[in-house]
Amino acid sequence: MAKSTFREYLESILIAAILALFVRTFVFQAFKIPTGSMEPNLLVGDHIVVNKFIYGPTDGQRLFFLPEREIRRGDVIVFRAPEDPDKDFIKRVVAVGGDTVEVRDGVVYLNDEPVDEPFAYHGDRFGSHRDYPRTRIPPGEYFCLGDNRDNSRDSRFWGTVPRALVKGKAVVIYWSFDAPPGAYFVSGLRDRLLQVGRMLPNLLRHTRWERTFQLIR
Repeated sequence: MAKSTFREYLESILIAAILALFVRTFVFQAFKIPTGSMEPNLLVGDHIVVNKFIYGPTDGQRLFFLPEREIRRGDVIVFRAPEDPDKDFIKRVVAVGGDTVEVRDGVVYLNDEPVDEPFAYHGDRFGSHRDYPRTRIPPGEYFCLGDNRDNSRDSRFWGTVPRALVKGKAVVIYWSFDAPPGAYFVSGLRDRLLQVGRMLPNLLRHTRWERTFQLIR
């Protein structure tokens, strides 16, 4: 009887682990915003959900029961950084394969026409923007910019994002915490535990309740 009960528990744990791994690999993944490159739309301390199945797997092995679509201009995507694939970046897609893009005096020109960008934020620091020469985007690659144009390291610096590096589309903020600067750049188990210990006493007071379940557009 004891063996049977233990086996049932073990099977339940294994099934739960397999389902969790499947969800994290193919469906959804949590991600936190560590920098201000997407402000004011996404703030440092926003914890978001990334839809990983919307664009389909990068290896071409599609799952017929999951709806998929192509990456579009305006999508906010999470991807592995072209400069350092061990890091994840979040930016907005401005141009897709086949488009011609140019950034001149802080204005984006898409296919030689200036773009109206309601999400773009430009600070008051004169001359802090970075231009980008007129370039045709290769098929299967994307030109991505941070919404905070004067404080974002993006495609203007390291070029386009290949499809293989894209993890998914940012869809919703599930929790937002007003974290101190640099709070999400800790590494190592000890530093992470210390970080959690500092956050817990201020959990309710520093939670941005108005951003909870806010859709990312």
